[in-house]
Amino acid sequence: MVELPDRVVGDARTSDFGWELLTDLTDIGNRMAGSAGERRGAERVVAAYEDAGLRNAGLVEFEIPGWWRGDAALSVAGPVDRHHDGSHEVIALPGTPAGEVTAPLVDVGDGTYEAFEAAGDALEGAVVMASSNTPESHDRWLHRMEKYVNAAERGAVGFVFRNHIEGSLPPTGEIGYHNRPGPIPAVGVSKEVGERLARLAADANASVDDDGSPDTDDPARPEVTIEVDCRNEPTTSVNAVADVGPDTDEAVLLTAHVDAHDVSDGANDNGAGSALVAEVGRLLSTVADDLDTRVRLVTFGSEEIGLWGAYHTAETTPHDEIACVVNLDGACSSRDLRVGTNGFEGMAATFEAAADGFATPLETGDMISPHGDQWAFVQEGIPAVMASTASDGSGRGWGHTHADTLDKLDPRDLREVATLVAEATYRLATDAADGPTIDRRSREAIRDAIDEGYERELRTGGRWPYDG
Repeated sequence: MVELPDRVVGDARTSDFGWELLTDLTDIGNRMAGSAGERRGAERVVAAYEDAGLRNAGLVEFEIPGWWRGDAALSVAGPVDRHHDGSHEVIALPGTPAGEVTAPLVDVGDGTYEAFEAAGDALEGAVVMASSNTPESHDRWLHRMEKYVNAAERGAVGFVFRNHIEGSLPPTGEIGYHNRPGPIPAVGVSKEVGERLARLAADANASVDDDGSPDTDDPARPEVTIEVDCRNEPTTSVNAVADVGPDTDEAVLLTAHVDAHDVSDGANDNGAGSALVAEVGRLLSTVADDLDTRVRLVTFGSEEIGLWGAYHTAETTPHDEIACVVNLDGACSSRDLRVGTNGFEGMAATFEAAADGFATPLETGDMISPHGDQWAFVQEGIPAVMASTASDGSGRGWGHTHADTLDKLDPRDLREVATLVAEATYRLATDAADGPTIDRRSREAIRDAIDEGYERELRTGGRWPYDG
């Protein structure tokens, strides 16, 4: 049974409000954390809040460690001599230090922990390359930051992150997080460049030392030079906020992030999420008198470099004033909703009831994930989910590349997701005697429930929040 009035559902199915906002955000271009473009994006979201008749619309500013991109290049010497400096071939990874290194290349494939162990001493003094792919045998996604840190801790002097998606699309993504800048220069390269490097490294690996490890002194082994120009300096970022519904102390937080990597228009990641927050806020404003709990819209800044906007909100809002959090990220690649529930069964039941009401498919997962703005709240035991859309691909697909553009998305998908999220948020913000209970969990309970692999990732990257 659908709880939203028919007129609101009809509005959601025919509205262009969200798509127009998404279009404007992608037209801004560079919305890198701390940039003028990120602020312009947040200001455009605030304007959308105001157009929707929401109250308390405005910006909240906070400090972040900024990063500014310069030129990057990768050269190969040895059996093949090549120089790559085009943005369709090689780009720096945010959080990298500036610098130039030259060293033998060692390829660790998909960059699993097992692959790093098998490479042994060959990584010392080498430039290490890892793919953006995660093997199907793994029950969780392997983050680039893990691969970067594992390379640095094993003595590598440089890191190359190669895309597994074709199309001359070098991937970007933060490697420093809250430990900027990282210890060694790091670049992303396209699949096409990476495939050549992997082939050359594989040919060289045919020669081994007495202990069975690759012979890094073999003259057939390619030598790689990485050149990175960039700046790591403090700056500020902003969250765009507004309210709808009664003026209660407690609020349901509906969130997304407006920042995107500077090489991309950030259409699906995460202009779509920002547009959805504003659109759902607009829809709820038409039934504001029905709501029993305030809905707080927060479009975060600086998600891509360490969830800074989300942490700012989590640290400056009394936790007893947050009923729950619905975070939207990458939610327009299809019209089939996927919700990571982090084990909060009441929120899972709410989304399941919303999907059942519309007889639409819903994919859920209950593993606690540290990826996405909801993590800043989940780690504290605050009920929080991440809503995205289901995809058959591995990894980010077009995300974090210059191909994350508006033409990959469909306004019909945006409307479908807006309808479902509006229905679920409406249910969360209204008191229903027969509705599911949204229970909090203790920090200790969350800590103990985190998958061993994700704990390993968080500790590897210095992000484990439960020590001390």
